[in-house]
Amino acid sequence: MKEERGLTTKEVERRLHQYGLNEIKDISKTTPLKILMRQIRSNFLIYLLVIAASISFFVGKTVTACTILAVIVMVIIVGFIQEFRAENAIKSLKNMLVPISIVIRNGKEQEVKSSEIVPGDILVLRNGEKIPADCVLIDSKELRVNESALTGESAEVTKDAKTGGEQANECLLFMGTYVVNGRCTAKVLHTGMNTRFGKIAGMISSTEKELPLQKKVNHIAAYMATLAIIISLLTGAIMLARSPVVNEEVLVTILILVIALSVSAFPEGFPVVLITTLASGAYRMAKKNAIVNRMSIIETLGETTIICSDKTGTITKGEMTVRKVFAGNSLFEVSGAGYDSNGEFFYENKKFNVSKDPVLSLLIRNSVLCNDSIIERTGSESEFKAIGSPTESALLVLGAKAGIFKEDIKYLRSQEIPFNSERKMMSVLCQEEKEKRVYTKGAPEYILKKCKYIQKSNGIFTFTEREKRRILEIDHKMTSSALRTLAFAYKTVKTFSKDHFEEDLVFIGLAGMEDPPREEVKEAITLCQKAGIKVKMITGDNKETALAIANEIGLKGSLMEGRELDETTDDELSRIINTISIFARVRPEHKLRIIKALKLNGEIVTMTGDGVNDAPALKEAHIGVAMGKNGTDVSRSVADLTLKDDHFSTIVLAISEGRTIFRNIRKFVTYQLSCNFAELSILFVGVLLAPFLGWEVPLLLALQILFMNLVTDNLPAITLGLNPSSYDVMENPPRRNSEILSKNFMILLIFTGILLTLLVLAAYFITFNYLGQSHEYARTVALFSLISLEIASAFNFRSFRKGVLTRRVLVNPYLFYASAISLGATFLIIYSPLNKIFETVPLSPSGFILPILASIILVAVFDLIKHLNKRNNFLDLENV
Repeated sequence: MKEERGLTTKEVERRLHQYGLNEIKDISKTTPLKILMRQIRSNFLIYLLVIAASISFFVGKTVTACTILAVIVMVIIVGFIQEFRAENAIKSLKNMLVPISIVIRNGKEQEVKSSEIVPGDILVLRNGEKIPADCVLIDSKELRVNESALTGESAEVTKDAKTGGEQANECLLFMGTYVVNGRCTAKVLHTGMNTRFGKIAGMISSTEKELPLQKKVNHIAAYMATLAIIISLLTGAIMLARSPVVNEEVLVTILILVIALSVSAFPEGFPVVLITTLASGAYRMAKKNAIVNRMSIIETLGETTIICSDKTGTITKGEMTVRKVFAGNSLFEVSGAGYDSNGEFFYENKKFNVSKDPVLSLLIRNSVLCNDSIIERTGSESEFKAIGSPTESALLVLGAKAGIFKEDIKYLRSQEIPFNSERKMMSVLCQEEKEKRVYTKGAPEYILKKCKYIQKSNGIFTFTEREKRRILEIDHKMTSSALRTLAFAYKTVKTFSKDHFEEDLVFIGLAGMEDPPREEVKEAITLCQKAGIKVKMITGDNKETALAIANEIGLKGSLMEGRELDETTDDELSRIINTISIFARVRPEHKLRIIKALKLNGEIVTMTGDGVNDAPALKEAHIGVAMGKNGTDVSRSVADLTLKDDHFSTIVLAISEGRTIFRNIRKFVTYQLSCNFAELSILFVGVLLAPFLGWEVPLLLALQILFMNLVTDNLPAITLGLNPSSYDVMENPPRRNSEILSKNFMILLIFTGILLTLLVLAAYFITFNYLGQSHEYARTVALFSLISLEIASAFNFRSFRKGVLTRRVLVNPYLFYASAISLGATFLIIYSPLNKIFETVPLSPSGFILPILASIILVAVFDLIKHLNKRNNFLDLENV
């Protein structure tokens, strides 16, 4: 293959200007106008209010009609703002993971945003990467592509650069498809909407499925709406039956009241509050480096009982450093850390010059040439930035410490067999001056099986079984010290046949790499144990390395190797899998079996994966987690959650946030329904008691009910959805498929609604019957009492176990501000000229005594119940 230098910087700038960014237009994108129209179409209460306004206009009640129209506008505006903010939060999540591609520009490989690729660019594509544009192959090695996004067929398609020109399908790559094996370089033909993928973007635009949580909330709303309509009609019927005169004005008043009461008790805000809560929770998770790809998994996150985590890069740092090298019957130590070439080689505690040992030099040469990664200086002479896998990058840094760089070696890579998880090795054929050499690296036990000879300082010798056992013992000592090992081999060839590419190799030596556990992992695993979540570590490394890491992070349990998995039936595996915490030498197909066995036992499984072959396991798990830094595009495309930092502790934080979100949803649903129930009960019971106590019905007028529905119902409910996480949210076992309204929450809802009803009716009774105030004054006291009680109830619902009187007011600042707005709006309709529209009267200072006293009683009763429940646990409310 001739050397490709790619486009120059000036040519790229010109083409970016000419073609624009390489982006697919989202035809399903939500615009403000679409959100507004959706609010109008989907909000049932708007239709009811329009009917009420029309009737008012028809009978000449212009002020009432205009007020109802103002309420309609306010309902639409509030709903629009909430949904627009939620949509923006979701959109910002999608922009947090920017696709990156490797291109050759100015003769060098470099990373660029996929959206900045232009026609004419030379792409370097490797196993697991998503193809960002339509391209024609220049060179390919063992290339297979999954084109199911375009064709719908899951079978892999073989591609070859030698099959023809730009019209031959076998040498064309299409945007949106994935490389599933091999590597290639390709020239970009089309980008963005000019690609084949772009032309059918409208047919494959993705739409989020209806959330399971949304179905549950809609189910509750339907029941509540039915109950509201029945009680509203009953209330209207009783008022009509008891009215001494039935005329047009009475009928209109009763009809508007029935509509207002139905609207008040109809929980139309549920869907918007739900999306707002989920979106804000997802945004909080994103700030902690967990990007939610599918909103529907947030509910399942809190139910997780098992985390199956990769070791490398997730439990460990993923920044490899070669610590030991065995070559030529000698063991060398290597100093330095990370991607810094400041480091020395030591033999028997003395500095050693690599050039003096031909076998060590050959091993390092092998590690540099049999390598697909790239390292670039970051500005400092010794510090490097890595593009590629951490393992291969560590080998390049090893070469830098020895002064051996890929760029300084005159060679041409003419053939290769890429690494894959079945073979666990990689080989390349390099033309070096007058000879051809095959360089191979991979897992020691796999490489040793392919080796017939061994390289020593004084020549090449037959590799005896005794020497192989000795090499395995050295490998065992390295891995027992938590080092990850690779073996290296080579052979010189004259004629090349791929069928015998990796046979009769010459063994060179071993390299032991350190990949220490992340500091926060041990604490995160302890937190999982407190939360009743089991952790299982899965690794392709051997059992000694796996056990050493497990001991460092405090992971207890037995170990199973991949070969043992092969010998175990699915039934046997499901019986013993709960006792196993560590899986070593695992292949991707093993992960799928592990997940199926756990699911068979009723576990909710969160699974991490980064490779192409991990995709089936990620799809099978309840929650598939992909790696944002070192994962492949294939794994990210099927995952439900992507970790920007690849940290294990981020998974635990995401589970914690998932638990918090579900608890907040329970809080706002129970709170809002208790308020709706109270409003229904007050009017219905008021109508029943009116003849006996001389009350004027209705106790609350239609516009007053609509005002409460708009100001005091929805605002606090939204802010309850934003309640912060409690410090001990991870100290309880996972819930198992919990309903939002369990039996105990229903009891709490009904009890709250009844208590609010009694306190408001008592305030009305005392004001009218005992203090002798007018109907208008008593109605205003009742209105202010109900609004105050609903605000106090919202503070009660911040926590089902912590009292209001012993807790800071600003634990949830959003609730405090919403309460202040609600009270301010209430004072406005009582003391401003608006009181003529809402038919309220100004209250004297003594008029506030009853509402304040009722609120204190409500808070005190709930604080007492929480205290008693904490001691006796007669209401199991999950310590929320």
